[in-house]
Amino acid sequence: MMVDLNCDMGESFGAWTMGDDEHVLPSISSANVACGFHGGDPRVMDRTVEAAARLGIGIGAHPAFPDLVGFGRRDLAVSPDEAFTDVLYQVGALEGFCRRHRVPMQHVKPHGQLNNLAMTRPDLAEAIVDAVYAYDPALIMVTYGGELLRAAQLRGLRIAQEVYADRAYHQSGLLVSRKVPGSVIADPEIVVQRAVRMVVERRIESIDGGTLEIVPDTICIHGDTPGAASLAAQVRAGLEAAGVQVRPMKEVLSSR
Repeated sequence: MMVDLNCDMGESFGAWTMGDDEHVLPSISSANVACGFHGGDPRVMDRTVEAAARLGIGIGAHPAFPDLVGFGRRDLAVSPDEAFTDVLYQVGALEGFCRRHRVPMQHVKPHGQLNNLAMTRPDLAEAIVDAVYAYDPALIMVTYGGELLRAAQLRGLRIAQEVYADRAYHQSGLLVSRKVPGSVIADPEIVVQRAVRMVVERRIESIDGGTLEIVPDTICIHGDTPGAASLAAQVRAGLEAAGVQVRPMKEVLSSR
């Protein structure tokens, strides 16, 4: 059994600090680096890529809506053309720092509401996938299902299917809105148990009382969650104790 453990990183900018990247990095196998639209700036991007490359962690772009104020978690009326060019711009920006540190870019994972809306909006999903394909069809598309998964399959992109051990699911496979009490699971012991079950049994309970069948190529740890470093370490330890190897997503997909 093998799975990737990814985390959203590099979301600080200017004098504003978000997350504990330094202490999260040793526990994960892939880093989703913010590209300046919801968080991050050129200096933070540079430092984050350098640190991840030094540890042999897979590096990916984490494009978002242009929404620093709302941390990329608000609905924006973005057209498909705007989504295409915004994603292309952000992926290209991160690639510059990957080249500087002589490390390949591994994947693209949309952030926040850009990701959530692409679950149900075919036009937005296609725009994101088209941007990734236009930049480099060898990049891995990270998705937790819906229209984004279908668009990536139609384009022939490699896909890493993502699961969230710390988020509640609807029976439809959609994540429960952060506005709903209980949508974010804070108890580390429960998060670890869910992560292990996701990989070992390939299923998880929904908030509606049912059971979802899942394909866990990569598990997300949210970098802005309080105590993210400790949580990432506990999740990794729990997985390894259950006989699950934690490896970058490119290795996970190659092993399938």
